[in-house]
Amino acid sequence: MSSIFMKIVNGEIPCYKIAEDDNYLAFLDVNPNAKGHTLCIPKFEVDKIFDMDEAHYLGLMHFSRKVAIAIEKTVPCKRVGMAVVGLEVPHAHVHLIPLNEMDEMRFQNKVTLSKEEFENLARSIQLNF
Repeated sequence: MSSIFMKIVNGEIPCYKIAEDDNYLAFLDVNPNAKGHTLCIPKFEVDKIFDMDEAHYLGLMHFSRKVAIAIEKTVPCKRVGMAVVGLEVPHAHVHLIPLNEMDEMRFQNKVTLSKEEFENLARSIQLNF
């Protein structure tokens, strides 16, 4: 069965898209730790990040770096943190989280954004990608 991320890749579920290429997709997390929290995923099914072959793993890291730079240009923050957890969705993914304090990496404190705020934020980050 396809994960929720494959349903996003296939257009079955909408997302606030930041960037994509042939192999990877970046979109805003709808349950964000901080404004601008973004997920970068491979556009093919793979459960664990270290199950990816080296070329795709390095490709995901390269793609994630470009997205993080765009986020940092858009969202006021001290830095963009990165986490690979992967327990909540059985599909490899990278969390990019704009950070001003360590609590924003804890995955417990969430922020709420309206649909309009998500849309505007996605467009703003896209302009810096």
